[in-house]
Amino acid sequence: MTQQIQQKLNDSKAMRWTALVLVASMMFFGYMFVDVMSPLQSLIEQEKGWNPESFGTYAASEYILNVFGFLIIAGFILDKCGIRFTGELSASMMFVGACIKYYAVSDSFEGTALAQWLDSWWVELPSSAKLASLGFMIFGCGCEMAGTTVSKAIAKWFKGKEMALAMGLEMAIARVGVFAIFSISPIIAEKLGSVSGSVGFCTTLLFIGLIAFTVFTFMDKKLDRQMGITNGAGDGEEEFKASDLTKILTSKIFWVVALLCVLYYSAIFPFQRYGANMLQCNLDGISPSDASNIFRWFPIGAAAITPFLGSFLDHKGKGATMLMLGSLLLLGCHLVFAFVLPATHSHIIAYSTIVLLGISFALVPAALWPSVPKIIDEKVLGSAYCLIFWVQNFGLCFVPLLIGSVLASSNADNPAVIAAKEAGAEFIPYDYTLPLIIFACFGVAALLLAMYLKLIDKKNGYGLEKPNIV
Repeated sequence: MTQQIQQKLNDSKAMRWTALVLVASMMFFGYMFVDVMSPLQSLIEQEKGWNPESFGTYAASEYILNVFGFLIIAGFILDKCGIRFTGELSASMMFVGACIKYYAVSDSFEGTALAQWLDSWWVELPSSAKLASLGFMIFGCGCEMAGTTVSKAIAKWFKGKEMALAMGLEMAIARVGVFAIFSISPIIAEKLGSVSGSVGFCTTLLFIGLIAFTVFTFMDKKLDRQMGITNGAGDGEEEFKASDLTKILTSKIFWVVALLCVLYYSAIFPFQRYGANMLQCNLDGISPSDASNIFRWFPIGAAAITPFLGSFLDHKGKGATMLMLGSLLLLGCHLVFAFVLPATHSHIIAYSTIVLLGISFALVPAALWPSVPKIIDEKVLGSAYCLIFWVQNFGLCFVPLLIGSVLASSNADNPAVIAAKEAGAEFIPYDYTLPLIIFACFGVAALLLAMYLKLIDKKNGYGLEKPNIV
């Protein structure tokens, strides 16, 4: 009887896994919205006049405010105000930003006074791209803050338990969201004849995600009462202080992890924006739907293997080794996309390389995020995650701009591109070789850092190669 009274909510497998499903649902819908327009690049160029540079600016806008300090503020909010408040705030920001973006790409925006005013300044971008970028900025702040909040929530609910498996499953669920949207976004846009239909669909799902996290807050509040936490932050007995950030910023291994993170993710998320169009250009001009149907297997490869990797990490460890293997696969895949696929136009090579990239995308995040609690004090864990996301956002913000600019400049004298534009063709056959080489270079740098991280862990004994379950 005494044992039952002392049992906490997260001691119940059913309760902690229910909590995981609720918070993962918010990220599932968030990841769907992130890439809702990724398979529609050629359609948005035809419908709204967005060239590659406009599309790259839009893609970068998700991270701009985060780069200029919002994620640091988010870390303070998370560690001072706790998981519940920060999660509700981030889910609300995602929904509001999505509504603005939906209005920007809808037909009702065209010809309005706001559209005309936006057209009067910064003429390099269409007015729809400007407003969509604003909405995506607000959404991006909420989405990145939500990611750190969910990571801290899982660390709290699964401490000493199946933490890596839980984080792996959360990431797998989010990856399935990318698979789903690459599958259905072109279908919805085709059926409704506009990109706004796809954006509106995902905006509705974000509202459902907000409701799911609200349900989780009631569970988390009950767990805090059982743990005797009354300060609202729900992070521990000691109160967080801004001076505690020096513990993070002066840690060499933190910066190695953060730089590895930004280099690796800079070759993943910006690539997702262009991946479907790259396949369309390298597979003899297949339709956007067919290109999306191939690229959608990238997140599925990650989702399928991530839970198994999380379980392996919990029981066997080898996190640093997995980071090295994932970075090596990333490098190899981008080199295949750059040189082998354009020469062969092989659908089999495209499918297999996409799946291998998905396996890479399972290896690195599955090992990376559960490693952070091993090197950072729990009291500042929220700020640590936010600082890593902040560093990561520099790459996620500026790399799409770089890729869009390089894609446009490297194809300025491309006869096939010039002819297609002069003919007013729906499909523009861009040469992606140089952008893909840039992605491969990020893979090389990530691999070197992963090797260095393993050496640091071996010397200092952080336990990155050890299992998580105590």
